[in-house]
Amino acid sequence: MSPLPELNLSFGMNTKSSSSDDEKENIVVRTDSGFRKHTISMIISDQEVGKVLLKINKKEIEVPTYKLTITDDKTNETEAYQVTRDTLHFVKSTTKKSFLSFLGIKRFDKTSFLYENIAYEPLHESVEKFDISRHRSLTQDKLSYQLSRNGQNIMLYSGDMNEFKKAENISQYFIIVDNNEGKSFIGDIVYREKFLKLTPKVGLQIIRRNKVAKSFEYDEKGNIKRLIYL
Repeated sequence: MSPLPELNLSFGMNTKSSSSDDEKENIVVRTDSGFRKHTISMIISDQEVGKVLLKINKKEIEVPTYKLTITDDKTNETEAYQVTRDTLHFVKSTTKKSFLSFLGIKRFDKTSFLYENIAYEPLHESVEKFDISRHRSLTQDKLSYQLSRNGQNIMLYSGDMNEFKKAENISQYFIIVDNNEGKSFIGDIVYREKFLKLTPKVGLQIIRRNKVAKSFEYDEKGNIKRLIYL
């Protein structure tokens, strides 16, 4: 059963005459002025706050994370999380041989791994806004929202990062990081939805970054060696 909507109730005064002409009583009548629907607001910022290890092409690599804030217009409670903004695809590996390699000693050779970055960024404005209320998928341990632009399908995902697999129809993705396999963020959303009663609108804002790396180069341990912007 769907939860009952929250009504925005107001008080009106209605004067009713009694049977006696000398007496009058005021009766307060509660009238319904309409449904009130609340909004959950999320902002993906351009503020880098850390790094997280993601498994891409069977290799764990460092990916920068950015600040994500969530609030709603009823509780006004604000929580902060981390979120990835870069969608990386393995391109190639390159091995730089040491002078000992010619003697058959390979342990001093250095291999680097190149990943192409196809990141989602606002095109025309510094901030892009989406209503993602209707494109939500929730299971016991996963929550995802989907948004679209110009034929691109983008996913906002919360859950176990090791179990995340990009679907064929998804071109870019954001992965929420909360150090609890997504459960803290999912619990936050579910709590707000229940508190707001009527299924709320969910608004997402994405702030454009000033500089976005075109490629990431990694060492053998998955650490970022350099970012390539050209």
